[in-house]
Amino acid sequence: MKNILGSNLTLTLFGESHGEAIGAVIDGISPGIKVDRNEIDRMLTLRRPAGLISTQRKEQDEYSIVSGVFEGRTTGTPICIIIQNSSQHSKDYSKTRSLARPGHADYAAYCKYHGYEDYRGGGHFSGRITAAIVAAGAIIISALKAKGIEIGSHILRLADICDRDFGNYSDDIKYLSDKTFPVLSKEAAERMNARILKAREECDSVGGILETVITGLPAGLGEPWFESVESKISQAMFAVGGVKGIEFGKGFGMADICGSEANDPFRAENDKIITTTNNNGGINGGITNGMPIIFRLAVKPTPSIYKKQETIDIFKKENADIEIEGRHDPCIVHRARIVVDSLAAFTCADMLIGRYGTDYFTPEE
Repeated sequence: MKNILGSNLTLTLFGESHGEAIGAVIDGISPGIKVDRNEIDRMLTLRRPAGLISTQRKEQDEYSIVSGVFEGRTTGTPICIIIQNSSQHSKDYSKTRSLARPGHADYAAYCKYHGYEDYRGGGHFSGRITAAIVAAGAIIISALKAKGIEIGSHILRLADICDRDFGNYSDDIKYLSDKTFPVLSKEAAERMNARILKAREECDSVGGILETVITGLPAGLGEPWFESVESKISQAMFAVGGVKGIEFGKGFGMADICGSEANDPFRAENDKIITTTNNNGGINGGITNGMPIIFRLAVKPTPSIYKKQETIDIFKKENADIEIEGRHDPCIVHRARIVVDSLAAFTCADMLIGRYGTDYFTPEE
């Protein structure tokens, strides 16, 4: 089982949803990066459940940084972060051990690991593991900010309700930075919240679309074929269990327009090369062109719903019905946002270290 993301800067995940702890190891990091525990706490709060629109599983996300940080700075050696689990209800899963939950990895995991997998709460496949991604991502996001690189995501659409598009990127990223429900329009946010509560009342769930912008990246990152910016970002984003689709720039909208509309004209402005439009999402030929990177993710409805569903008994190889118990999110889109930001940050940092060297993020004295 491979749990490593990245080529130059790597992220390794470990742990299970109902195990003793989960965690992450960062390797290849620059020395001297300031590690702000307040920032780690802030980002973990953005991932944590909030009210009736989220699961009622309440984890405090108490964590320890057991290596790679000394006197508040990265040493350059591997960073290991461990987060304790403290709110497991494993009995909720023992009753349906042999029943494959529709939309989950239960059956696929059983086939891959021959029944030895930890099935409680989804085990290693659980969204609980993303807390480790966020804790590690807080260190990387801070390092990127010091280089003038910012990342922000909002819920562009939830069910059939749409948010406004990004406007001024810097202002919008700042506005979203402390929002547990990352929506730019207050009116849209209210409607989305109401839609999630309606799904909860109906014992169902809803999905949506997250839109992400990355500003401040230099031109020239990425490779033209198998290590393109699109492919590296896509690999990272599909690690988020609910993500089922991705598009960059105008994306699938390119199918509806001509080349004269799709092409982004280049101009020189104040000794800087820009494009007057950004239909290609800041990427040409798999390489950054200096414009903001824009991508959108389709996030499916949470598969854990309380309606009776058809399934199979894995052990008996017979048809069966299942009614899921436990504590589940009627929507995961808002909680996935900070996970997406964290993985985008890792991908950017990996490319930057690959091009400019391991000391890229080391502060200049």
